[in-house]
Amino acid sequence: MRTFGKWLGRILLALILAAAVVGVWKREELTRLLAVNSLFSEENIVNNFSNMDAAFLTVSLPRGNGPTSELTYGPEYDLPTGVDQWIEERAVTSLLIMQDGQIRYEQYFLGTGPDDRRISWSIAKSYLSALFGILLEEGAIASLDDKVTKYAPELEGSAYEHATIRNVLNMASGVVFDEDYLDYNSDINRMGRVVALGGELDDFAASLKDSFAPPGDTWQYVSIDTHVVGMVIRGATGRSVSELLSEKVLAPLGLERDGYYITDGAGVAFVLGGLNFTTRDFARFGQMILQDGAYGGQQVVPADWIAESTAASAPTAPGKIGYGYQWWIPMDAHEGEFMGRGVYGQYLYFDQPRGVLIMTTGADRKFRDEGVSAQNIEMFRKIAQSL
Repeated sequence: MRTFGKWLGRILLALILAAAVVGVWKREELTRLLAVNSLFSEENIVNNFSNMDAAFLTVSLPRGNGPTSELTYGPEYDLPTGVDQWIEERAVTSLLIMQDGQIRYEQYFLGTGPDDRRISWSIAKSYLSALFGILLEEGAIASLDDKVTKYAPELEGSAYEHATIRNVLNMASGVVFDEDYLDYNSDINRMGRVVALGGELDDFAASLKDSFAPPGDTWQYVSIDTHVVGMVIRGATGRSVSELLSEKVLAPLGLERDGYYITDGAGVAFVLGGLNFTTRDFARFGQMILQDGAYGGQQVVPADWIAESTAASAPTAPGKIGYGYQWWIPMDAHEGEFMGRGVYGQYLYFDQPRGVLIMTTGADRKFRDEGVSAQNIEMFRKIAQSL
């Protein structure tokens, strides 16, 4: 009996030591997984959204060597009635309003500040669209109607096998992908765990086998479509998205600070939602888009691509919000009204005829509640019309 007890003790000790070794070996991945699981908690969400590089693998997005472009301040502006209440209810963390290239209002909330580099979430999709337009004009990509497998052959045999670049740009791939952020086992949350644990998103995209509709037939918001756009860009150029974005889009903007992308375990940028910049630097990108792709005397993005990509070209249902090439078009939008949008209250809203750009960051845990999205758009329109 005593001998058995000794052996049992040794086995338990060995198990404890093995667990400790695994814990040290996998500590970084476990830390990232825990970060994902608490990323949106009420007590942590504001701080987490300003410090994503503390929990995830990242790659720097250098601002380049040029001078910082000046953002001047225009005439003093008082917010319309009701905006203060909206800021509080929607857990807005920053609000920057520009008109005709000048800042009319800038404020930070919930303990954030102008130096915080906030997570973009799906506003990142619109950045990728801008980069794509440049590469299309340069001839790196031949046609929007090329199949994605021409540039990303690893998608052969997947649900993307017959999809064109146009299909993935306007979210009409027909690929089955559950975007429910509140379901632990949804595809979007499984994808988040792939990133947290150092997996590879290319493999994740290639693993998707099911379709609900033929490509181009039906619009459904499928975030992994944007990753496929990134795969096409990398396959066409032989370069990383982070390098291309820094060189071709960011460097001409005169940013205040370097930005960064969240990456997967292979160092591939999380292009569908992983950009992090200051609010002012998001606004510099927005001002370039507002000006039909021109900034600082340079045509950064082709003007015709801005017009084409922000038009409602996707096969969305009648009477619903429109979608272009990684840009949203509000219901009943007038010409030149469109937006980039990310979960939890991130927005870049454009009213080109009025020369208005509105950039907001947020930590709104009720962003999916009924009517919230429409309320946000109504508030942006109210602000734009009051300037």
